[in-house]
Amino acid sequence: MSREGSLEAPTRHPLDWKSEDFWNLDSLNHELERVFDLCHGCRRCVSLCQSFPVLFDLVDNSSTMEVDGVDKSDYMKVVDQCYLCDLCYQTKCPYIPPHEWNIDFPHLMLRAKAIKHKNGETSASAKLISNTRTVGKLASIPVVVEAVNWGNKQPMLRSVIEKTLGVHRDAQLPEYHSKTATKSLKHLKADGPALVAGPTTGKVAIFVTCYGDYNHPKMVEDLVAVLQHNGVQVKILKKESCCGMPKLELGDLDTVEKYKEANLPILIEAVNEGFDLIAPIPSCVLMFKQELPLMFPGDEKLQAIKRAFFDPFEYLMHRHTAGLFKTDFKTELGKIAWQVACHQRVQNIGPKTRDVLNLVPNTEVITIERCSGHDGTYGVKKDTYAFARKIAKPVETRVKQADPQHFTSDCVMAGAHIAHGLGNGKEAEHPISLIRKAYGI
Repeated sequence: MSREGSLEAPTRHPLDWKSEDFWNLDSLNHELERVFDLCHGCRRCVSLCQSFPVLFDLVDNSSTMEVDGVDKSDYMKVVDQCYLCDLCYQTKCPYIPPHEWNIDFPHLMLRAKAIKHKNGETSASAKLISNTRTVGKLASIPVVVEAVNWGNKQPMLRSVIEKTLGVHRDAQLPEYHSKTATKSLKHLKADGPALVAGPTTGKVAIFVTCYGDYNHPKMVEDLVAVLQHNGVQVKILKKESCCGMPKLELGDLDTVEKYKEANLPILIEAVNEGFDLIAPIPSCVLMFKQELPLMFPGDEKLQAIKRAFFDPFEYLMHRHTAGLFKTDFKTELGKIAWQVACHQRVQNIGPKTRDVLNLVPNTEVITIERCSGHDGTYGVKKDTYAFARKIAKPVETRVKQADPQHFTSDCVMAGAHIAHGLGNGKEAEHPISLIRKAYGI
């Protein structure tokens, strides 16, 4: 007799994307029908994202009011609303492995996206805006960067961008900087003594990320400053490629593999030299902690990289546990509303950002465990922007109710999306920037 839920630890199976069956459309539709039928009978995930309301509406409006009444050509309507946040797997579904029903909804959606992409059904605009490093390089060229930042604020030009690239005219777009993080920190050298603390070596190589390099270099500079203040030796990884998350969300697995092959030598060299790895963006950390290891489970170098990769606040808490995190804070932070980024939650590290912020005297952290609705390009695309705003609404309401001195999210894109919805003229601050502010450094 089938049982609901389990006391056993969840198991995440590798993504079997190299098998022939993975790419078989009939096999995919059979699995979609099986999982959709189970989801229809449960409906626990209806509040998470737009995929589930779309699915349940398709079922409820069908001739049978069951999944067998839904036209298989409509299955992609559900897939298109999934942005691979992983929260259904992480927080809601009682039928994940090792349950015999073996539901991994995000990986099933990824499989469908991959087949769609392989069949040439990905738009040119989606391919372009997911090339975050290429776009960043071009947009951050001196003189060009001023034009790009100016144009992104002009209603007339935004109307043209909406028609040509499918980016909603009201979506918040990030600024670009000609003085990138890698430029401003190019002379950074990791030297001096390094003190081991738990699993950390005291030496960090920072994977800057596309967004950290071109759109938010201050976040990277603040991370370096906080680590150095705590006696950690820091260097910047050079010639890194994109982590691959934007292409993963598109289903472009071949390009994800290409990026992995480009990054692997750089990352493993740092690991072999005794460096820990940190990225300031949760999605990029998750790529190396989970997504890539599940795509390439037999790659021993990738497994070594996975073990060496840390979320910034996970790293700082390891240092704190060992008595090596400085608490010589000079500035109180007051009340902070902290939106917990989805791709940080699914790392299973606990609320380490909250724990570190709480070390600052007279600081209160209001934790908001709801999705921002931004999630990569979902929150800026014309077809999904309205849904993204709807998903963000509960977070915005909680922030307004808290009336904090600071609003923060480890995902700067999520933070900007929510701050845009709040419409009070205040910007979101990265939590590592708040820690630097508290130190007064």
